[in-house]
Amino acid sequence: MSEIKVIITADGSHSLLNEALDETYHSRHGAVQESEYVFIEKGVKFFIDSGQKESVSILEIGFGTGLNALLTANISEKKKINIGYSTLETFPLTEEIWSRLNYSTEKLLFNKLHSSAWNKWVEITSNFKLFKREESLQTANLGSQQFDLIYFDAFAPNKQPEMWEHAMLEKIEQSMKSGAVFVTYCAKGQLKRDLKSLGLVVESLSGPPGKREMVRAIKI
Repeated sequence: MSEIKVIITADGSHSLLNEALDETYHSRHGAVQESEYVFIEKGVKFFIDSGQKESVSILEIGFGTGLNALLTANISEKKKINIGYSTLETFPLTEEIWSRLNYSTEKLLFNKLHSSAWNKWVEITSNFKLFKREESLQTANLGSQQFDLIYFDAFAPNKQPEMWEHAMLEKIEQSMKSGAVFVTYCAKGQLKRDLKSLGLVVESLSGPPGKREMVRAIKI
């Protein structure tokens, strides 16, 4: 993957630059702090804290570097809550790339996330099970009312517009259970309008460092 380059972001953590798209996998203002804020604090922690949950079913759009999965696995251990984590990725990273990333002192856990088999459930820890699906959102069958939480972490709409089309958001909405939460770093007006048209309650939240807003939406 010669078009993928490891870069350092402002908080000292790595991200990747897709040179073909001229797009980074995370905010240049800080990869870890962005993921911690958008997907952990405003996503899984918010969902868990909203009620007594014994288990959480998560769908991530874009496995990428595995950072969101790593941070979520840590939460599952800290809070002793079972998490089933499904993730879609069309272009998995090679070991030559992911092995260079500096996200965690817990290298064994990070390595296990990346080296685990694709297209099957794998028990990563006693509380965290992972299903990496090597397929696109366009072709994936997500089912109906399967997920409690959606991490929408595709490349930006101006770089990967096909991921943000109304039909794709509708597919995701149909896969969400009642009360499910959708979080993304993106705060485009069209995204908010599309989510509202699908019946979701949309919130514009303060964004992570370097970004004014992010979006969280809830299926009632």
